Amino acid sequence: MPDQTPPRPAGLDALPDDPADAVPLVELRIPRAADPATAGVLDEVAAERVRQNERWGEQNHRDGTGDRRWRDAANHVRSEVDDEARAGRTTWNGVLREELFEALAESDPARLRAELVQVAAVAVAWVEAIDRRTEPAAAADRP
Repeated sequence: MPDQTPPRPAGLDALPDDPADAVPLVELRIPRAADPATAGVLDEVAAERVRQNERWGEQNHRDGTGDRRWRDAANHVRSEVDDEARAGRTTWNGVLREELFEALAESDPARLRAELVQVAAVAVAWVEAIDRRTEPAAAADRP
């Protein structure tokens, strides 16, 4: 059977096959020394974006956000997460769901973008928390 792997988009053909061999493609705007854990996770996110672009190319879908059902869902999730927090049962699942549903409720592109950045930041923070509680085993699995 012929190889089903799509060709790499132009400009990406010189990238190594193993992400561990890659030089970071994104110059982060945060000082690397400020939080090496964050920088490391963001490098992983950048590498994943390269893999997604290699596989699917540039994606330009409709947002599909901002209608009443998403606003109602965001209010419901926010209430659930607030109740969990008051009871001392805050979870990463709840924090991420709240941020995600706040994003889904937005129709304004600037606000949607800001909410999606918050979703990404919470996801990065969650990965950092997983790494902290699983070190040193997690470090051995990362580039």
